[in-house]
Amino acid sequence: MYMKNKQPLPAVTLAAIGVVYGDIGTSPLYTLRECLTGQAGITMTQSSIFGFLSLIFWLLMLIVSIKYIGFVMRADNDGEGGILTLMSLAVRHINPRYFTITVFMGLVGGSFFYGDGVITPAISVLSAIEGLEIIEPSLDPFIIPLSIAVLTLLFVIQKKGTGSVGKLFAPVMVLWFLSLAVLGISGILKNPGVLQALNPYWALNFFLAYKGVSFFALGMVVLAVTGAEALYADMGHFGKKPIRIAWFLLVAPSLVLNYFGQGALLMTHPDAIKNPFFLLAPDWALVPLLLIATLATVIASQAVISGVFSLTRQAMRLGYLPPMRIVYTSDVESGQIYIPVVNWLLYVAVLIVIISFKHSSDLASAYGIVVTGTMALTTVLLSIVAIKNWGWKPRWGLLLMVLMLLIDIPLFAANLTKLFSGGWLPVVLGLSILLIMMTWHTERSRLLRRLREDPDALGALINSLEKSPPLRVPGTAVFMSRAPDAVPLVLLHNLKHNKVLHDRVILLTISSADAPYVHKLKRVTIEHLSPSFWRVVASYGWRETPNLEEVFYRCGQDGLRCTMSDISFFLSRDTLALDKRPWYLRMRGKLFQMLQRNALRAPDLYQIPPNRVIELGAVVKF
Repeated sequence: MYMKNKQPLPAVTLAAIGVVYGDIGTSPLYTLRECLTGQAGITMTQSSIFGFLSLIFWLLMLIVSIKYIGFVMRADNDGEGGILTLMSLAVRHINPRYFTITVFMGLVGGSFFYGDGVITPAISVLSAIEGLEIIEPSLDPFIIPLSIAVLTLLFVIQKKGTGSVGKLFAPVMVLWFLSLAVLGISGILKNPGVLQALNPYWALNFFLAYKGVSFFALGMVVLAVTGAEALYADMGHFGKKPIRIAWFLLVAPSLVLNYFGQGALLMTHPDAIKNPFFLLAPDWALVPLLLIATLATVIASQAVISGVFSLTRQAMRLGYLPPMRIVYTSDVESGQIYIPVVNWLLYVAVLIVIISFKHSSDLASAYGIVVTGTMALTTVLLSIVAIKNWGWKPRWGLLLMVLMLLIDIPLFAANLTKLFSGGWLPVVLGLSILLIMMTWHTERSRLLRRLREDPDALGALINSLEKSPPLRVPGTAVFMSRAPDAVPLVLLHNLKHNKVLHDRVILLTISSADAPYVHKLKRVTIEHLSPSFWRVVASYGWRETPNLEEVFYRCGQDGLRCTMSDISFFLSRDTLALDKRPWYLRMRGKLFQMLQRNALRAPDLYQIPPNRVIELGAVVKF
């Protein structure tokens, strides 16, 4: 069951600053520069500078402060957040006709996060290391090698866990945000008139002045709010209150001050556009600022990588990704995990991106589509939750959706124009993950349906074995079953080849609940099927790890006493064979076969002692 964080509120708030706000907190490194250089037809004038500053300020207020802080974070599942959590909440009370499309929207949003997970480390670290060019132009050739070195070190230390390194996150990020604020204030004091851009008139004037060009410029403005999804995704670690306090007390003021400080600098020194963030600092502060910026971008990258790990585990437990090895790097925090396969695939993708794009400005054109797409999907799912779960009247839920989509859709449409200039990359990555998710879930469901085609087969088999039992041997046999009412193929193969049956037989199914945690009192259900057969179903939430020691401890409390050392586990090593099907379904089936072959096997997944496992082969047609 979800437990609230017991640390004092100030400590949790500091921790939230260190983890939650890394991505959005490093956006000032490149956002205003890309706004004023990324769109042809926009010249650097007071009107354009004020227009972009006003758009950035009001997007931060409307999207982060009102949408995510005010509304989205209310949609929690036992304290947990994230797009897949929102999806699971939305489908609980929805009309079955809309179930599939609702799940599809959640999966698209989740898969897009993987694309974001590749772009964020690359653009963040590159934009920080590019400060070398300001310090000494001759160091330009070292930017890419140093960026690769920093990211390589980051991915290598993932297996050590973020616990010890994470203690540095909060003070570094607090120092970073204070630096943003101080630099911003120094710029504003030299040109206080820049504060006029707080007036939304300048955002409206920007659209009137630049007309069609202003629409395409929105694709760059959205860089200021990348990372907003992290507020919601990391809610389970820190709770709503610390995240909200950190935003309004430190993060939002620091970001706004820095953006406006950069704007003030550009009004008097337009040539500073090559890197207004670093040129806002005095010469003596450039080296320390470069170091702090590098650390901040590493932390931002770490937060995204950890988010990808968490999303992967959630998708695995919900049945949308195959089982993979998960390493728990903390004895006290279940959220600190390391997934080797995902880590190294992500690392290779990040390297390819850095080597291919070479500069953060080029990467900026790849950013935005998946972020704004996820924002729009979040809006639709949130409106469903408001109507179906919170009891809002449909007209108020639809009004909420329309108002939010009036912001999300233009941002998404503006970013679509970047599709062929780099935006295709995260989209292709996201769609690849989506294909894998849908293939695994669909084909696995098809396989389970095949295994339980005859719901009475299990009962008939047990009755037959009780009436005409084979040779009985002492002990307890546990037959792992994918579905509670299916006949375990490994049981049939044991009877066929070994022609014996243990005195006590337990049919065990591990099921995933649509919740992050399952109360321990509801963990195990036991059904006595016959004098020698029991059915045991153990339920775990998607933030929990199945533990067979706990399962059989609970069984013992309910009268089914057995210990791991006395049990023989019978597992089926399936060979999947495809039935006749159209070519496109056959391709999907072959992808599923490949995923199945490389998935983590049950003995490793459930940490069953190897000397207690007996595996028997089975061919399953599906």
